[in-house]
Amino acid sequence: MTDPTRFVLVETSHAGNVGAAARAMKVMGFTDLVLVRPRWADVLQREETLAMASGATDVLAGARIVATLAEALDGVTHACATAMTPRDFGPPTAAPRPHFAELAARGDDRVAFVFGPERTGLANDDVYRCHVCLSIPTHPDYGSLNLAQAVQILAYDWRQAQGGFPVVARTADPRLADAAAVQGVLEHWQRTLVEIGFLDPEAPKKLMPRLNQLANRMRLTHEEVQILRGIARAATLKRD
Repeated sequence: MTDPTRFVLVETSHAGNVGAAARAMKVMGFTDLVLVRPRWADVLQREETLAMASGATDVLAGARIVATLAEALDGVTHACATAMTPRDFGPPTAAPRPHFAELAARGDDRVAFVFGPERTGLANDDVYRCHVCLSIPTHPDYGSLNLAQAVQILAYDWRQAQGGFPVVARTADPRLADAAAVQGVLEHWQRTLVEIGFLDPEAPKKLMPRLNQLANRMRLTHEEVQILRGIARAATLKRD
């Protein structure tokens, strides 16, 4: 799958974060990773990086290391800084989801998400190169996100804005019991309830209609009907 989206990590200091970021990208279908002046020249091959990538080694294999943010943004038409807007001036600040909805609607941008060093965040000069500052809404008393966590949130929201991936069920849809099967189990239960003394056939009141309504709300499956019949059989066998 190809996608015009790039993730740029600037001066990343922890090798594990590079691997974890690659994993976060891959699960959302993104592969274009660029590192700007990482702490370790061999960060893409380091043991901690590979361990935290957890199978996203193809993203690491295709990643590039460059010297400047300008190189990392080559070909990009819309750069999103993940940093606070500088106090003096700078690009506007936006929450990811509404901004992504606008970007997805345009559909003609090559987008880059730019993440700064873990300890200091992006420098102002790097923020000035971007079109927008994305602010992930967090609890006002604690908004500290790990680098890979931030990558995952933005990767997920951006993928959802583009339509997302379908959820694939691991099990087959249950086979619902038809009306005849439901009535059959209710009749079986009626006989059992009479036999065990729970239902007085001379004064049934509305027990069976209520059980009928209960069965309808439950939307019994074929397997569940068989289980209920088995319980009814076992209840009468205990009395023999």
